[in-house]
Amino acid sequence: MIYEAFYRSTDAPQPLAFPQVASYVWLGQALLATLPWNADPEVRAMVRSGAVAYELCRPVDLYALWFARSLAHRTAPALLRAAPMALFAMAILPWIGLPEWRLSPPAPLAGLAFALALGAALALSCAISTFVHISLLWTVAGDGIVMLLTAVVSLFSGLLIPLPLFPAPMYAVVSWLPFAGLADLPYRVYTGSVPPGELGLVLARQLAWTVVLIALGRWLIARGIRRLVVQGG
Repeated sequence: MIYEAFYRSTDAPQPLAFPQVASYVWLGQALLATLPWNADPEVRAMVRSGAVAYELCRPVDLYALWFARSLAHRTAPALLRAAPMALFAMAILPWIGLPEWRLSPPAPLAGLAFALALGAALALSCAISTFVHISLLWTVAGDGIVMLLTAVVSLFSGLLIPLPLFPAPMYAVVSWLPFAGLADLPYRVYTGSVPPGELGLVLARQLAWTVVLIALGRWLIARGIRRLVVQGG
């Protein structure tokens, strides 16, 4: 309703049309669980209790294990949330007389491009989540970094406000942060704001940040387990 009032109150050209904004918002809510705005409660509990020592004893790559946990933590809840919400936004809203607020289906090429961009966004999200889990080796509780992460991801991914609606100088900065690859870029691919022909650039930005964060996470976890003081157990 706020966005509709905003668009009705101005004749100035906007970077996104109102139907695109409506679909953008629905995607943000349907795919909320894919965003790294929280930490795996089981990993937090393991670090707090000292049970993380058992993780270190297992003959597995700890980074890969935590990355896989993040992948499961991001995908399963998202599927359960996205399916009924998409059904409501696509079918029920037009039926009750609100077609302009609906989640519009993408064009075939845009839908395929969106699937690829969403897969890259999920990998990027897991890289950020795993980085947060590794930071728990120093912070133990992790309450501070989780609260900070929630605010940063919500704002700079486009979840609160679509990034193209930011002031131009601010948008020039936030559009190149890793958080834009979590939601803004794939959502704009879906709505057609980013044409499928530019998918290569979108994927390159997402995957580049993913590689950087994975490399940084692996370096950090190697330092963290070199000398780890376990509390509790």
